[in-house]
Amino acid sequence: MKGVRKYYGQKIFWYILTLIFAVILNFVLPRLMPGNPVSAIASRAASGMTDASAIQKVYNEYAEKFGVNLPMYQQFFRWFKNAIRGDFGISFSQYPRTVSDIIKSAVWWTIALQLPAIIVGWILGNILGAIAAYIRGVFDKAILPLFLFIGNFPAFGMATILMYIFAIKLRVAPASGGYGFDLIPNASWTFFKSIISHYQLPFWSIVLITIGGQAIGMRSMSIYELNADYVKYSRFLGIKDRKIVGYVFRNAMLPQITGLALSLGTMMGGALVAEMIFSYPGLGTTLLSAVNGQDYPLLSACTLIITIMVLIANLVVEILYGIIDPRVKANQQD
Repeated sequence: MKGVRKYYGQKIFWYILTLIFAVILNFVLPRLMPGNPVSAIASRAASGMTDASAIQKVYNEYAEKFGVNLPMYQQFFRWFKNAIRGDFGISFSQYPRTVSDIIKSAVWWTIALQLPAIIVGWILGNILGAIAAYIRGVFDKAILPLFLFIGNFPAFGMATILMYIFAIKLRVAPASGGYGFDLIPNASWTFFKSIISHYQLPFWSIVLITIGGQAIGMRSMSIYELNADYVKYSRFLGIKDRKIVGYVFRNAMLPQITGLALSLGTMMGGALVAEMIFSYPGLGTTLLSAVNGQDYPLLSACTLIITIMVLIANLVVEILYGIIDPRVKANQQD
């Protein structure tokens, strides 16, 4: 029990430390961007004014409202205290809308798109890799190299290709958005059908570039396990091949769980680009609009939420790995 606490305690400690550095960087880096977005808001509010002192007064009011007139460290502590309560301030680019409201409407779109797509790609990749290692033939010589080639496409490249083929040429799927622009969100079948239709291209663009990398990793581990001494000895004893293969692929899956943790981090960035290509109403599109509008509060909140999502997903995978892998269990006992 002591070993278990130590194992998970170390994991949680490093994730908390990573989160602390991420919070600091998420606040500081967006504010190093050139330009002054508060001036743009103040100039819109002061439109038509000719008195320089009145214009300056308007600017000072907005600077005080957004807190940009304070030193950086004071801005950080003020922002951090509010962020703990879920208050990320007011958006510059979508003023007077709050950042929390924008994030709340975008984060579920991203979770609903990316998490299923990454997991489906991981499962399909592992199945393909296992079949390529065990059956060989066309799976190993044609299908696996094809998916490996597709997997090397950048996320924006695959998204662009799917958009061109299925949305522009074949016209079988919509090119952008999360649902029809002529629809108002409601609980009707028409709205749900529109969401599914718009979901297809972003979903498969993420799945396709995930399969290849996972498949090659699973194939390599499966071949290694199939040639292990315990497999040869089990066959010598006359144990059924089906039972042996079950243990082989179970052992081969263990490193792939770590691969899932890594893909959750790397794919998150790539999948956000896919969201931007398809103008999908998730965090990717929100992040792009924040960058274009020099929206520091929205940019900080988006990157922080993405970081937290990746850290939580990786921590869950680490905990599962500790439960599943008997070698980790044995190490905990020691």
